Amino acid sequence: MDPEVRTLVDISETPAALESQADIILEKARWAAEIFQRYDRDTTMNIVNNVAKIAYQNAGKYANWAVEETGFGVAAHKKIKNELTTYPLVEFYQDKDFVNSIVDKNQKIVKIPRPAGVIIALIPSTNPIATLNYKTNLSLMTRNAIVISPHPAARACSVDATYTLIEAALDAGAPDGSIQIIEKPTIPLIEELMKSSKTSVTLATGGSAMVRSAYSSSNPAIGVGPGNAPVYVDLSADLEKAAKNIIESKSFDNSVLCTSESVLITLQEIDKRLKQSFKQAGAYICNEDDVIRLRRYLFQGRGFNLESVGRDALWIANECGIRVPDRTLILLAPIKQIGVEEPLSQEKLCPVLAYHVVNNLGQAIAQARAVLRISGIGHSAAIHSKDEKVIFSFANAVEVYRVVVNVPCAQGAAGFNTSLAPAFTVGTGYLGSSSVGENIGPQHLVHWTSIAYNSDKSVKFGNYDELNSNFSGPLPTAPSDGVPGAGTYNAKITNNKSSDGIYGNIHKEELRRLIAEELGEMLKK
Repeated sequence: MDPEVRTLVDISETPAALESQADIILEKARWAAEIFQRYDRDTTMNIVNNVAKIAYQNAGKYANWAVEETGFGVAAHKKIKNELTTYPLVEFYQDKDFVNSIVDKNQKIVKIPRPAGVIIALIPSTNPIATLNYKTNLSLMTRNAIVISPHPAARACSVDATYTLIEAALDAGAPDGSIQIIEKPTIPLIEELMKSSKTSVTLATGGSAMVRSAYSSSNPAIGVGPGNAPVYVDLSADLEKAAKNIIESKSFDNSVLCTSESVLITLQEIDKRLKQSFKQAGAYICNEDDVIRLRRYLFQGRGFNLESVGRDALWIANECGIRVPDRTLILLAPIKQIGVEEPLSQEKLCPVLAYHVVNNLGQAIAQARAVLRISGIGHSAAIHSKDEKVIFSFANAVEVYRVVVNVPCAQGAAGFNTSLAPAFTVGTGYLGSSSVGENIGPQHLVHWTSIAYNSDKSVKFGNYDELNSNFSGPLPTAPSDGVPGAGTYNAKITNNKSSDGIYGNIHKEELRRLIAEELGEMLKK
C-alpha cells in the first residue's frame, strides 16, 4: 500500500504569516527602543562613534562589493560616499544634543526629547552602503531602533554591512534589536512593516513607487522624490570652472546620485566657449545623430533604460554605437526643446547631460522651471554665476528647496561640499508632496515635549538645572505595547571619543584632508 502523500502548502506569503513576521521584528525593535531611551548622551554617542569607526574602516570593502553585486557605479567613488556617512556625518551633529532636556529660562520653557521609536529604513540599490550608514547613524544619535530593508539588487552587501554595524553597536553597549535588517525583503513584507501600528516612521529612499507606498502606509513617512536638477550657466560664470564642476558632479559614481545635474541651460552668447570648456574638461559633445542614438537607447518602451543606470560614459557610448575618446567622462547631448516630447530632458541616472541654449535669463528660468515640471520639483538645482542678482532671481523662481552655487550639484545638494546637512535623503517639501523640505537629519527623528510656564515675568520659573530624564534603573515589567521583560540595562561604554574631538586615531581635520585628497586624486585620473 502506498504511503500517504501529503501536499505541503507554502503559507509564508499569506497576510497572516506576513503580519506575524513583521510583528516579531517590530516587537524586538520596540523593546530595544524602550531600553535605548534610558541611555544618557555619553553612552549614546559612544555607540554612535563606535559604529562610525567600524563603518569607516569597511568603506572600501563594501564599496567594491556593492559595485560587484549591482553592476554599476564606481567603487572608488562609493568608498568616498561610504566614508562621508561615517565620521563627517557624526561630526556635523557632534554639538547637537538630542538626549538631554533643554531649559530656556528667558522663554520659561523646558523641552524634553521624545525619540520616534521604531524607524523603517528603505535602502536603494544606487547608494546602498552610504544610505545604510547614514540612516543607522541618524537613528542611533536619537536613540531610536531601526529596521533596514535593503534593495534586492544590493541585498548581499547590505546584509553583511548591517551585521557589521550591529556587532559594533552591541560591542559599545547598544540594546539588542536596536539595529535589524530584513534578510529576504519582499514588497508584501515591507508594506506590512510600514503600515504596522508599531512602526513610528519610515525613511524612504528609492524608487517613486516605494516612496509613494510609504506615504500611503497610514504611518508617518519621510521620503525623497525623484530628482531632475537643472543647472544654469550664466554670462558671468567662470566657464572653465563651471565645466569642471559639472563634469565632476555628473561623472561622480557614474551619476547615480539623484542630486546630480540633469539638464544644462545656458545662453547663446557663451554657447561655443562653454562647449569648448566642456570638451577640454573631458566631455564628448554629441552631434545630432549621436543624440538620436542616445535618445533611442536610453528611453525604450516603458521609460528609462535601467541597463544604463550607473554605467560610465564609454560603456553607454559603445552601446549606442557612438565613437568617443578614451578619456570621455560624460556625454553632452544638445537638445532643441525641454518637455515631455524630449525624453532627454528627464532624469538620467548615468553620465549623460542634456544641453539647451536660450537667449536670455528669463528664458533660462522658464526652461529650468519646465525641467522641474517634468520631475524633480522640490528637489535641487544649480547655478554657475558671479552675479548675486542673477543667483537670487534664479533661486527665487525655480521650485526647489536647495540651489547650490558654483559647486558640483551632486555633492553640494547632498551637503558634502556645502554647509547643507550631509544627507542621502533630501526632503522635497510641500512642492514635492513631502512634509520636510530640508536635508533629513537626526532632528527629524525626535520630537520634544514642552513644559511651558506663564510668560508673565512676575510669575516665578522653576529650577530645572539639576533635573534630567531618568537614564538608569529597571525597565517596566510590561511596557505599553505589552512586551514581557524586566531588568536593568547594562550599557558597555567604550572609549572611542575623547573630549578633544579625536575618534580612535583619526582627528576630524585629518579625516577631512584624507577624504579631500582621495577625491582630488580620483578626479585627476
